[in-house]
Parts: sequence; C-alpha cells; structure tokens
Amino acid sequence: MSQATASSSGVRTAPLRSGFWLVVLGAALWGVDPLFRIILLKSLTSSQIVLLEHVVLFLAAAPVLWRHRAELKGVRLRQAAALLIVSWGGSAVATILFTQALASGDFNAVLLLQKLQPLFAIGLAAVILKERLPKNFGPLIIVALAGTYLLTFGWTIPFGHVNSFISISSLMALGAAALWGGSTVMGRYLLGSMKYETVTSLRFILALPLLFVITSMEGAPWQIHGGLGTSAAIGINLLMQALLPGLLSMLLYYKGLNTTKASYATLAELSFPMTGILINWVVYHQLVTLPQIIGFALIWTALFFISGQQSRQAAPASLELSQTNQRSA
Repeated sequence: MSQATASSSGVRTAPLRSGFWLVVLGAALWGVDPLFRIILLKSLTSSQIVLLEHVVLFLAAAPVLWRHRAELKGVRLRQAAALLIVSWGGSAVATILFTQALASGDFNAVLLLQKLQPLFAIGLAAVILKERLPKNFGPLIIVALAGTYLLTFGWTIPFGHVNSFISISSLMALGAAALWGGSTVMGRYLLGSMKYETVTSLRFILALPLLFVITSMEGAPWQIHGGLGTSAAIGINLLMQALLPGLLSMLLYYKGLNTTKASYATLAELSFPMTGILINWVVYHQLVTLPQIIGFALIWTALFFISGQQSRQAAPASLELSQTNQRSA
C-alpha cells in the first residue's frame, strides 16, 4: 500500500471519529438546560418556556433556512414525514409524553424505561437505514446502559412492584423513548439529502405551529411576577437556553450525525446524563457517589471504544475507494 493511499484513508476516517465526538458534545450541552430553566419555571409553564424558546430559535434559524431554501425543492413525501417525526415527535410530543409520565407514574420506573431509547434507535436504524453493527457492539451497549443505570439509580433497584411498569405512564415513557430514538434515525436519514444547517433549522421552525396549539390548549395565563430586574433575568435565561442547549447543541449534533451512524449516535447521546451529574456537583454542590463515578467511567469507556470501532469499520471502505480513485487516475 502506498503512502498516498494510507494518507487518503486517514483523512477519510478522521471526520468519522470527529463526527462521533461532535454528537457527544452536542448531547452534553443538553445537560446545561436546567441552569437556565429553573428561573423560568418560577414564572412560566413548561409549554410556555418551550414555545418562547422556539420563537427565539425561529428568529435565528429563519435566515439560515432562507439561505438554503433551494434544498426545499427536493423534499419528497418520505423526507417530509421524517421532518415531522424529528420536529413534532422528537421535540414536542416526546417531551410532553415524558413530562406527563413523570407527573402521573412511578418516577424511577419511568426513568428506567426511558433508558431503552438506544435500543429503539438501534432497531430502527437496522430496519430503516440498513445499518449493520460490528461484532463487539452488543457488549458495548450493555456497558453503556449499565453506566447510565448507575448514574441514575446507583446500587438501588428503582422499582418495588411489577405494577410500576404496567400503567399508562409506562406506555408514555416507552412512547417518548421510541420517538426520541426515531428522531435520531430520521435525522440521520435526512442528512443523506440535506445539509445539517437545513435539518437543524427545519426542526425548530416546523415545531413552532404545534407548540402554539399546545400552549393555547393549556390555557395557562402569561404572567411574570417581579419588576424590571426579574423580567431582564428571565429574558437573559431564555436567550441563553435557546442558544446553548438549543441552537448550538443541535448544530453540533447534526453536523456530527452527518458522518455518524444512528446506532452509534444514540449511544453518544449518553453524554447528556453525565453533564447533568457534573452540573449538580459543580453548581448545586451535590456529592457525587461511588456508583455515579463508576457509571461515569463505564459510559466514557464505551464511548471511546465505539468511536474507535466506527473508524475501524469505515477504514476498509475508505481504503477501497482510495485505491479505486488511484487506479482510475
């Protein structure tokens, strides 16, 4: 093998590895959301916060979508359906289902069922995107899910009775997990024909009409208690929430997803609960327990091995393409 071939292979596999870590970084930014949401919840409902956040995101995304408007001419029925799953299903409906499940069901059981999201994404990716998993991917899934379990529950068993899982709230939690997993797969599907900036913009813009309807049906009054200082604090927090765990995180996420399989990306999203633990420790001074440290280590171990597997899996295809290009030159 020539030096030129090896160099070309390295160049082609490098974006795959960096793309995986962009997904990790984008998902990690979701964990800073509580920093801004807490003060907002004192004056606004959850649906009102999400609606206002999407209004801000619309103002940021509309110029980007206008710049890439030519891509909209090629949207077909399947892509339109995928866009609705990403925007309505992943952004709006899944959040509503999960929130309602937490409010009406067993908290720990709902959290445990939500951890099945990677399995939904991996299954859908195999069926819809025809993704094939490497031989050692199964054990890494188990390691990652075990780490997430320890981060959330520690050594405890999170449910006391089987009835915790046989309820409407359990179905809601499973529905949310399925929609979030499906959103990852559909996002990867859309990136086959659209730029990541376009997909990100459409995710926010298309969700806005549905959020208007949901907020109107809720009927909660719009009221902000306090003076000018409180209003300014709410405005700053809303802007930061929209731009950091909202816009920036999704731009990084979809840019990374562009070169990352959906089945890999759904495990990269496990960086989200790790950020939550760090925020609780640094900002809210909550002690980090031994099980959480072990869980943290397990997740990062799985992520490093998954990143390496993706690069190794793509290397033969990249090498073959490089050799073909050299023969034809």
